Parts: sequence; C-alpha cells; structure tokens
Amino acid sequence: MTETLGYEKYAAGGCDIGGIVSSQLGHKYADELYGVHIGSGLPLDFFTGPRAWDFARNRPLTDDQPADVRARVIELDHRSASHLAVHMLDGATLAHGLSDSPAGLLAWLLERWNAWSENGGDIESVFTKDDLLTHATIYWVNNSVATSMRYYANANANANANRYPWAPAHDRTPVVQAPVGLTFVTYENPPGIHTADERVRAFKTSPQADWFNHVNVNAHDHGGHFIP
Repeated sequence: MTETLGYEKYAAGGCDIGGIVSSQLGHKYADELYGVHIGSGLPLDFFTGPRAWDFARNRPLTDDQPADVRARVIELDHRSASHLAVHMLDGATLAHGLSDSPAGLLAWLLERWNAWSENGGDIESVFTKDDLLTHATIYWVNNSVATSMRYYANANANANANRYPWAPAHDRTPVVQAPVGLTFVTYENPPGIHTADERVRAFKTSPQADWFNHVNVNAHDHGGHFIP
C-alpha cells in the first residue's frame, strides 16, 4: 500500500480470516493506518493453541452448565467443528477431492454459506444463486481451494514443526494499536449471550478487548458470519 501503490495512509477491514489479517496490519503497521474495521474480536494468536482445531476449547461442556449455554456450545460446534478440524488436520487430503470435483467443491462451500448465514432455512433469502456460483467459480477456475485452506494449518503452531504461528512484531499494548471498530452479530453470540447489548458488554469486559485499541464496538440483531 505504501511502497508499491504510494499511499501514505490507508484503512483495512475484514471478517473471518480477513479480520485477523486486518488486525495484523493494525498491529505491525499501526502508524500507516487510519483505522481497522473487523467483524470479530479474535486475538492474533487464535490458532496457536494446542487444540486450535477444537472450536469449543475454551467452552467445554460441563455438568453444571445451564441448559441454554450447553445447547449453544453444541450448536456452534455443529456449525464449525468439521471446518476447523479438517482444514487444520487433513486439509491437503480434502483439497484433492474438492479440486477434482466441482460438485464436491460447491457442496463444501454451500454448507458453510448455509450454516453460517442467518437465513431462516432459506439460503436464497440472503444470497442469490449468482452470488453463490460466483464465489464457487472463483475457487474452481483458479484451482485455489487448497491454498485457501492451507492457512489454517500454517497458523497452527502445533500442526507441524515447520509451520508459521503468529509472532508479535513488538511488545507494545494494546497489541493492535491502530484505531479499531468492531461489528458483531447476535447470530454468532457466544454461549450465555443473547442480545446485541449483551454482546457489546461481553466483549468490552473480556480479555479479548485488551488486544485492541477499540474506539467503536457495535452489534446488530440480524446478520450472519458473512457480514459485508
């Protein structure tokens, strides 16, 4: 952005992995950024734990949990457990199958778009067929599904001794020093959190908040994982 394109300052934004990439820019190049907007408050070392592939590693099931918390843990696991576990532990095996079969690729992608969007059981109420087929076609014509999945294993410090866990560029706090705006959606609320206001309060009082120079935190009642 600065050396090649010649911009003195710029802004960054993203969700999912894009939120981690944008946060890394806000960490390493804070002086060059007007600000960062992200759709999640994931810490930059999110994938470096010993069980980074286990989505519920910080929310285990216990016998004394309220029924709604237990149900929510299971619901979130069903949405994401196979995605994280396979991409981290067996991504190359899956990639060969998806690169060989357009039907398999489309099925894998549609499962994510269907499970992660707030669509009320009708995915086409949120995304048109053209939306979905365009995204799938980008993966297919570039044969890029393998490289899209490889990040998960590369970022996991324990997946392989030669992989690349996140390493801080400095020890200043907060870790992400550029101004950060966060937008959450209640469809992705963690267990025990039910409203948009509760989501904002839960983030601001959590250890995650300490990672960011957060200047704006908001939550919407509707909308799924693909916020943009």
